[in-house]
Amino acid sequence: MTDIDDEDTELFDLEVRLLLEAVYLRYQHDFRDYAIASVRRRMRQALQHFGCASLAQLQHRLLREPHTFQQALRFFTVHVSEMFRDPPYWRALREQVVPLLRTYPSLKLWVAGCSSGEEVWSLCIVLAEEGLLERSIVYATDIDPAALRSAESGIFPLQRMADFSRNYLAAGGRGSLSDHYRALSQGAVFDAALRRQVVFADHSLATDSVFSEVHLVSCRNVLIYFNRALQDRAVGLFREALVHRGFLGLGNRETLAFGAHAEAFENWLAEQRIYRKRL
Repeated sequence: MTDIDDEDTELFDLEVRLLLEAVYLRYQHDFRDYAIASVRRRMRQALQHFGCASLAQLQHRLLREPHTFQQALRFFTVHVSEMFRDPPYWRALREQVVPLLRTYPSLKLWVAGCSSGEEVWSLCIVLAEEGLLERSIVYATDIDPAALRSAESGIFPLQRMADFSRNYLAAGGRGSLSDHYRALSQGAVFDAALRRQVVFADHSLATDSVFSEVHLVSCRNVLIYFNRALQDRAVGLFREALVHRGFLGLGNRETLAFGAHAEAFENWLAEQRIYRKRL
């Protein structure tokens, strides 16, 4: 990279930080501690999508057009997921965590940063097949209202079902994924009974507080988009929310090893990134 390229990137990053500060002051959505490389890439995509020549122009529109900001939220957050993503994690959850969760008379579980809902529906299927759904409450939270609406609908493109089904079987599914959905013209529509125990809600790991005591937090492939300070804040919320000896599941590229709360968790199933609260 040339010195000119370096300077252009530094100036662009400065403009990004100014935009994030403005968004926080205007809408109280705090993206200031998101990893700059990821935000930089997504802001370039937003410029192209909205036909803006500069970040200053994009900032002007976002601040003065709330409806445009709502549309732009998907560029501030990352919505890349699939059902039963990383099957070994889900198999470990089913075979080693569920038997311990079964010892509680009732359960509360939190999917933080649920995006478009693939993980929520995966968790509900596991709970249903293991006979735990009826005595569970699942909190599914995200900061993007459009993503939450999509998650709550339980409708996914039919062309994704083949991959989802392979993941489901590799994750220890007890039947066929098709047992849980109907193929209709609008897509694969998952059984509404799966979501009766789910509460979909707006929640920001950057600005909001703990809202309930829970037995399991699943926050997978979210922390990788945060800087260290925001990672520590989020894990602090999980620590506060979890019951004694509660479980925390992270993505396979995430770790608590170097964070502020590392000593509060036992690295319970290291390979699957499943932790258990000590304190």
